[in-house]
Amino acid sequence: MGDVFRVQLRMQIKPGCEQDFERVWLEVGDSVTGHPANLGQWLARSLEEPGIYYITSDWVDEPRFRQFETSERHLAHRQLLHPYRSGGSMTTMRVVAALPADGGPR
Repeated sequence: MGDVFRVQLRMQIKPGCEQDFERVWLEVGDSVTGHPANLGQWLARSLEEPGIYYITSDWVDEPRFRQFETSERHLAHRQLLHPYRSGGSMTTMRVVAALPADGGPR
């Protein structure tokens, strides 16, 4: 798990566009999760900040994520979500440890 490259996006969605954003995110998500280097992707909505979403995606390594990031596949994905956004940021990190919950997969 220590080699996993994680990308965390913080997205500000335009007021009133939240349901459409969630729907489109689900519809186009396979353009990310279908990439052989992607290990999964999650969408979370903030409970404290209206219109704020976090997208987390895990990748086998940074070079393969960067390859995806500059691909036509990613550009098309971003263009479909862009109309709903009013701002955002990206943070990258390397997972250094993971503790599964009791009863979870080990």
